[in-house]
Amino acid sequence: MRITKSRTGIPGFDKLVQGGLPPESTILLAGPAGSAKSIFSLQYIYNGATEYNEQSMYVSFEQSRESIINQGKQFGWKIAEAEKKGKMHLKCMPVKKIDHTTFTEIINYVKEKKIKRLVIDSLSTLSINAPMYSAINEVYLRELITQDNIYSPSLGGDFILKRFIYMLIGELQELPVTTLLISESDNGQENYSRDNVSEFLCDGIIQMHFESMGGKYSRSLLVRKMRHVKNDEDLHPVEISRKGIVIHSMDEKRE
Repeated sequence: MRITKSRTGIPGFDKLVQGGLPPESTILLAGPAGSAKSIFSLQYIYNGATEYNEQSMYVSFEQSRESIINQGKQFGWKIAEAEKKGKMHLKCMPVKKIDHTTFTEIINYVKEKKIKRLVIDSLSTLSINAPMYSAINEVYLRELITQDNIYSPSLGGDFILKRFIYMLIGELQELPVTTLLISESDNGQENYSRDNVSEFLCDGIIQMHFESMGGKYSRSLLVRKMRHVKNDEDLHPVEISRKGIVIHSMDEKRE
C-alpha cells in the first residue's frame, strides 16, 4: 500500500527517502552548530505552509520571532505573510519561561490548530530545562528507590530526563503530525542527542555535518535511519543557496 509522504520540498532531499518523510513520524535532526539544522527545519515548515497547504508550526527556544522572520528573508521566504494567512505558526519562548506546562501547551496548540508539520528547536534546550520544572508528584519515590537500587542525586536527574524524553516523544507519536526534533551533537560522535535515548525512540535520524574548511560544500547530510521507507545511505553535500538548502550527490560535487 502506498502512503502519502510529507514532502519537504527541499531540492535533492525527498528522493533520499522515497518521496518524503513518513507521515506522522518523529524525526531527530542532529548536528553541530553551523550545520544548517535550523534552515533545513524552517524550509520544511515554510514549504509545508506555502507549497503543500498544511498547517505548520515552528517552536523555538533559541530564537526570537523577528530573528526567524529575518532568517527567512535571506532566502526570499515571506514568513510573516504565511503567518497572516493562518498556515504558518511561530511560537518563540526564551529559556527562562520554560516550565512543566510548556510541552503540554505545545501539544494542546497542535491539536487545536490541527498542525500537520511541527519543528521543535531544540530538543536539547527543552530537555535540559523542562525536567528541572517537573512537578514533584510526577516522580514517585518508589521509582527512584527499590529493594535493590538507590539512585544518587545525579542518577536521579538522569532518570527524570530520560522519563521526560520518553513522555515527550511518546505523546508526539500519538498525534497526526510529522515532527522534526532538532538536536545538538558533535561531528562524528556516536550519540545523536544529549539524552542518549531519543535516537532510539524516534522514527528517523537525519545527521548533518559541518567542516569549517570554507567553500561551497563544507556541510553534508546523511539519513541514518527512516522507518517505513527505504532510505538512501550515502553522505550528501549540502549547499546553502539563495533560495535555501540544496542537497547534492557526491557525483555532482566531483563535477
